[in-house]
Amino acid sequence: MTGQTSAIMAMRDPDIRLMLRVRGGDEAAFAELVERYQNRLVGILNHIVGHSDEAEDLAQECFLRVYKTRHKYTPKAKFSTWLFTIANNLALNAIRNRQRRHALPLDLRDSGQHGLRPADPGVADRESPPTQQLQQQELTAIIRRALEDLNERQRVAVVLNKFEDMNYADIAEVMGLSPKAVKSLLSRARSKLREALQPYIYMDAPPPGSDSEHDEE
Repeated sequence: MTGQTSAIMAMRDPDIRLMLRVRGGDEAAFAELVERYQNRLVGILNHIVGHSDEAEDLAQECFLRVYKTRHKYTPKAKFSTWLFTIANNLALNAIRNRQRRHALPLDLRDSGQHGLRPADPGVADRESPPTQQLQQQELTAIIRRALEDLNERQRVAVVLNKFEDMNYADIAEVMGLSPKAVKSLLSRARSKLREALQPYIYMDAPPPGSDSEHDEE
């Protein structure tokens, strides 16, 4: 029955097919998985732990664990969900082991498949006037501080949902929660972010209801 389930999941997920080849000793398949996921994994870990160097080290540790346990691999979820579960556990352990105060600086870099974020200064056109570029940089710093104010679980849920487009069920699998708990976690995180960012969301445009447009007769 397990073999049949693995075969069905492999048909749906090409990354599972690669991992099954890794389980069989295919080094090239492992190299392809690393190439596919390395940048995304570093991006996610960077958002969680707040340090790019540490994120790269944790990503290497994650892939090392994948390789060491390859012979025991049995697909029970999408490959990305399984991989991000390992990464999340490593990241949270790293944060706890630091024995620091909870507020950690975040480095808002690109994460995975989505490229530049709207608040990233790199999004601004190179021909943008200096004032606009300054506003973009200020907004990036504001968003960074807002994310820092989230607790660890809220931050992980937001990163997986917004930067990796993961649904409640997949996030629940990664975080060891129920989908209902993830929904509640994201709802609280969004409320906190909305409250923190509300004074700044109209930096470049007048708020709704302003008199900037002529009233129609």
